[in-house]
Amino acid sequence: MDTSNILFEETFIGSKWFNPDYLFNQGVLFFQNLYNSNFTNWGQISAVYNSLLFFLGLFFITLMSYCAIRMLEIRAKEKKHLRHEIAEYAHHQAELAKKQQQREGSRNERWVKTLSYLFSQHASDWKLAVLEADAILESLLSELGFKGAGIGEKLKSADQEKFGRLTTAWEVHTIRNKIAHEGASFHFSQHEAKRVIALYEQIFRDFGYI
Repeated sequence: MDTSNILFEETFIGSKWFNPDYLFNQGVLFFQNLYNSNFTNWGQISAVYNSLLFFLGLFFITLMSYCAIRMLEIRAKEKKHLRHEIAEYAHHQAELAKKQQQREGSRNERWVKTLSYLFSQHASDWKLAVLEADAILESLLSELGFKGAGIGEKLKSADQEKFGRLTTAWEVHTIRNKIAHEGASFHFSQHEAKRVIALYEQIFRDFGYI
């Protein structure tokens, strides 16, 4: 017997774990034993596998449905916001166009100045617009021949037949007096200023004064 071969096989380098044929055969034997031992459980394993696939599919379908609904909600909000922005822009452009038209169509420079105060961003200018419009009203009353030391006396000398909007004139003049007497303590919004100036405008246009 060759003792050198026996020593080589018993050493670590000559171990069977370095033999490819041996390792392959052991691997095949392992999977055969695993298959044979679990053969009766393949039905259960298949059921569990199918259930797992079902719940995974249900989860992803739910996730995709949620994402789709959220996208629709976001798009609806974006459209609503866009419509609001368009409406705001259109309103702003209409105000600018009206302002420009009034400036171009007016024959009275003092009225143009009044409108510049009205469309200002400062609250104090809105009051100035009313004061200026009232001064224009006083000039109109003088040109129409109404006598008096001030606008109040001129209005007292006017009558409804010659001055159709006499009641309106008294209304706006009363507001003017509150502005003049109360000053900064008189609360006056731009919306109210526009309403008052619109009343002055009606009076002036009746007589072609602007």
